[in-house]
Amino acid sequence: MADDIDQLLRQHGVQVTAQRLAIMRAVSSRPHATVDELIDDVRALIGSISRQAVYDTLGVLVEKNLVRRIQPAQSPARYEDRVGDNHHHLICRGCGTTFDIACAVGAAPCLTADDDHGFEIDEAEVIYWGRCPSCSSAQGAQQK
Repeated sequence: MADDIDQLLRQHGVQVTAQRLAIMRAVSSRPHATVDELIDDVRALIGSISRQAVYDTLGVLVEKNLVRRIQPAQSPARYEDRVGDNHHHLICRGCGTTFDIACAVGAAPCLTADDDHGFEIDEAEVIYWGRCPSCSSAQGAQQK
């Protein structure tokens, strides 16, 4: 796997460093992770790393389309390595569990704007909100 990530970084013109490899591994192993979660994972892999180094590296990886950044309302940014397919997300309002959802209908951008204002639209970002079965059950039990 390290060789695959190594090659992927090189193909996108990103210098390969131990920090970047560790961040890519962390994003890959924990989709939809926050920066704080990724910092913990990266430190477990390589030891010390600054918060700024993680932010800077994630910025480069997002810019190079190796990592996708999503920022649901009232939530910290989250990162995943599933890029380029214009998928959407389903998030539990209770526990924050996040699932990938395939494109709403058809090919990207999956939605048609009522007025495109002359733009050539190539992506739509949709977040479905609700309560997972566990949170729904817990909420129902509290109301009784």
